[in-house]
Amino acid sequence: MQLDSAKLFCFDLIRGSLQSTAEAIIQSAQANQKTIINFLNAHCVNIAVSDAEYRKSLHASTALLPDGSGMSIAAKLANVRLGENLNGTDLFPILCEQAAKSGQSIYLHGGEPTVAAQAARNMQQRYPELEVAGVSNGFEEHTDTANVISQINSSGADLVFIGLGVPLQEKWIAAHRSQIDAPVILGVGGLFDYYSGRIPRAPKLLRSIGMEWSWRLLQEPRRLAKRYLAGNISFLAKAIVNGWNARGLKHKIFVTNKRALDLTLTLLGLVFIGPLFAAISLLILAEDRGPVFFRQVRIGKDGKPFKMWKFRSMAVDAEQRLQQLAAQSDRDDVCFKMKNDPRITKIGKLIRRFSMDELPQLVNVLKGDMSLVGPRPALPKEVMQKPDKSINRLAGKPGLTCTWQVSGRAEIPFEEQVRMDEEYLCQQSVLKDISLLVSTVPAILTGRGAY
Repeated sequence: MQLDSAKLFCFDLIRGSLQSTAEAIIQSAQANQKTIINFLNAHCVNIAVSDAEYRKSLHASTALLPDGSGMSIAAKLANVRLGENLNGTDLFPILCEQAAKSGQSIYLHGGEPTVAAQAARNMQQRYPELEVAGVSNGFEEHTDTANVISQINSSGADLVFIGLGVPLQEKWIAAHRSQIDAPVILGVGGLFDYYSGRIPRAPKLLRSIGMEWSWRLLQEPRRLAKRYLAGNISFLAKAIVNGWNARGLKHKIFVTNKRALDLTLTLLGLVFIGPLFAAISLLILAEDRGPVFFRQVRIGKDGKPFKMWKFRSMAVDAEQRLQQLAAQSDRDDVCFKMKNDPRITKIGKLIRRFSMDELPQLVNVLKGDMSLVGPRPALPKEVMQKPDKSINRLAGKPGLTCTWQVSGRAEIPFEEQVRMDEEYLCQQSVLKDISLLVSTVPAILTGRGAY
């Protein structure tokens, strides 16, 4: 989908009108492009803070649409320009109208028994040419996932609306997207309740002033009190902090404190591990008389190249032999990794096992090219071959350790490494850096993913 976007709460949100967004979604269906559409509102932001699986499913969206007045408030606080309120309730009839005109069929899954079916009938009365490929409820039927997926695929639907509620529907879509044939899937929450007539929608006046949530609260006070009363207060606090961060105020303080932490721990570390440095250097020299250190060009913050230092763990002619081994890489991405790489020396195996080959990068930290914690420095070919995946990782200094380094290192797929690096950069803090440094110790000792 070719739509403009803006970043808010570390999510890329579509910036546009209801009409242009609906047209782009229909075009994706017509072109048979695999597309996931989800929505982000105040409640979603609150859940995403503590639910990592939900955050991951939101990031997996092809397009994430800003929903509700809360997002407008957060955007103003962060000095971010959003377009229209792209909530699912307003978008649904536009999509149905355009689907009817273009011959695209829809499938509704979710809600209480009969709700989806009634919503479908009501939309067909409004748009007689609309083709409803099928419906299924979100209670008895949604527990049999295989049956639901089979019904959706058998229906031949072009657009599938999943109304299971947040965060279940987003996780469900992320888990089963690959099994569903329909090109477009949308997570639409309780939308079917409104269009079936089960729950009346707020008057236009309340909607126009961003108070639709108060109407919903009046309709279901017991169920929604916590979400809208305590939840709105919690969201506003997050929006203020996010705005503060977006305007760079917190970042300036963080950068100063992060540099102070880097220099303090690095200088202390060099004092204590000086003897280890000397021992490793002597062992490398004794094995093959080659150079002790290996320097390699990496890409740092804002795309600036620098030379990264490591203890040499491979044979002197390792680079020349790489082409012969390229087909034997254990990872299917631009970064070559081989568990039993014949180019690794005997001492190299030992220092790699415990990540001691990375210790000379403390010099890079002192110089300011690197930090103790940050995305691992990318190779130039990674940035060139996958610029869309690499660009966000270059927003901060690369580090000796990072989130995926303490979670499995080379066992983590490249795409997941990128996601974890981006998430770190959006949520970084001195306390998080200290936590990752502490977690690095057991990760090194276990040696998981070190090869």
